[in-house]
Amino acid sequence: MKVSLFVTCLVDQLWTSVGVNSVEVLRRVGCEVEFDKRQTCCAQPAFNTGYLDDARPVARRFIEIFEESKADAIVSPSGSCTAMVHHYPQLFAGDPEWLQRAQAIAARTHELSSFLVRVLKVEDVGASWQGRLTWHDACHGLRDLNLKTEPRKLIRNVRGAEFVELEHADACCGFGGTFSVKYPEISVAILDQKIDAIERAGVQAVVSGDASCLMQIGGRLSRKGSKVKVMHLAELLAAGSRG
Repeated sequence: MKVSLFVTCLVDQLWTSVGVNSVEVLRRVGCEVEFDKRQTCCAQPAFNTGYLDDARPVARRFIEIFEESKADAIVSPSGSCTAMVHHYPQLFAGDPEWLQRAQAIAARTHELSSFLVRVLKVEDVGASWQGRLTWHDACHGLRDLNLKTEPRKLIRNVRGAEFVELEHADACCGFGGTFSVKYPEISVAILDQKIDAIERAGVQAVVSGDASCLMQIGGRLSRKGSKVKVMHLAELLAAGSRG
């Protein structure tokens, strides 16, 4: 199957290893991966802040670029950005031409764990990692895309890893995009509850599917002097090799 990688702004600018590891995982399960360097923001910041008129031209550009791809699927290592593309039909509800184009792009766009488990029917990618780890349910992936069992199935098949369920795994980390900028005190208060749960779990790493959540959690862990590391799911799944 041919896949077009939708890498997201945060991965492109701040966490490039997630993009590289996503390609590694997709190739490992037999996919041909292409990457269009022209891709830009999916318009999520403007959309989430209520600036819909500003979001539409950004979304149109995204649609135009990925429409040119002949790939069978568009795959992203981000639940929030994938969810944004799935909101495109809502964004263009009053424009019949762009609504149809938005629906077509949304139907082709998948978050990484969803693509592996739901589309390819793969639950074991041949990864190995030694240690005790847990999973944080990022809000958009869980609530917009219904991603719950998919990442856990993949993690439980990582050789050498001991998976423990996080207390209140589905609770927000406090990032919320521009929420953390507008309401930093509330954001940190929410985050500290997540950090406390992670520390009680006694893990070496916390894994999630969104770089934004991991940057929020990782920053707080670092400032507290914690030895717990944060890992994107793509990084975990790319670890080790078959055999």
